[in-house]
Amino acid sequence: MWDERFEELLRSYVPFLSADEPLEEDTDLRDLGLDSMGTVELLAQLEAAYDVRFVDEALTMETFASPGVLWKTLQEMSSS
Repeated sequence: MWDERFEELLRSYVPFLSADEPLEEDTDLRDLGLDSMGTVELLAQLEAAYDVRFVDEALTMETFASPGVLWKTLQEMSSS
């Protein structure tokens, strides 16, 4: 599972997720309100917070489809 910082950042970009609602690994982020502008802002926040750069191949809609996929991709960027 991911760390607190990741969940805190992610939650700030999904306005349709209430504070008491759990963020599941396979939750559809678009259904929770993550739009294209939010995706770009979230990407920048994640890169700064984790001191990584997402490679071009990771800049897809699929990467930002769910918390699980996004966390896995972030971990892969961190270990490169």
